[in-house]
Amino acid sequence: MLQPGLPGFAAAVSADADVVVLDIEDGLPDAQKPAGRRAVADWLHGGGEAWVRISSAGTPAWDADLGELSSAPGLAGVILAKTEAADDVAATAARLPEATPLVALVESALGVESALEIARAPRCSRIAFGIGDFRRDTGMSADPMVLAYPRARLVTASRAAGLPGPIDGPTLRDQARHLTRETEVAKAAGMTGRLCLDVGHAETINTLLSPSALEIDEARSTLARLDAPTGPYDGSAGPTRARAEALLDLAAKLGMP
Repeated sequence: MLQPGLPGFAAAVSADADVVVLDIEDGLPDAQKPAGRRAVADWLHGGGEAWVRISSAGTPAWDADLGELSSAPGLAGVILAKTEAADDVAATAARLPEATPLVALVESALGVESALEIARAPRCSRIAFGIGDFRRDTGMSADPMVLAYPRARLVTASRAAGLPGPIDGPTLRDQARHLTRETEVAKAAGMTGRLCLDVGHAETINTLLSPSALEIDEARSTLARLDAPTGPYDGSAGPTRARAEALLDLAAKLGMP
């Protein structure tokens, strides 16, 4: 996510990230939000295209964000900060063009406990995990074991609602040494994307969240064994087949051999 007012909107669009998100919520001090909002609106009206993280539903900043951005032709999608209820999604969606995708950013204890309700909101296209604000709200540490519960809640709610796996929070710019480990944790938890604060992190994240060559080979070998069994299978064949097929489907979507 990029802070408005910083150079490089256009450069970020050509980076390895799947989408570019311009942050006019916590990415700016309150005093700079009006100028940042105008800068983003001007760029999106002037031929630029990006997602935007907007302020939490019902706040004056949320109303101002949607007032300036909802009609911008370059608005590719919205990330709604501090989502805590399905009504937050519904109120925001009502102010946007019908085809605009909306990601609910869950950043509090109430948001995590309302995850299924949020995921089932008609216009919610995906859930993302706002780790920094969640930790501030709950007092939890960044230890992956401590954060296993909220991640599991978001993954389970997304699956139950028929959504893609959720998007995990970012690695801070000054913590780049932890990027690989934190991405591996996200993948193991069932998250299928990550937010970035540094476009230089995108390549590593994409590589680690994509199936590896070894995983693809193992999935193919698994299906071959199940298709031509030589004896009893040690385990449950159905889930094993489904996991292998899902991995190969993802590899095909990503254009991997």
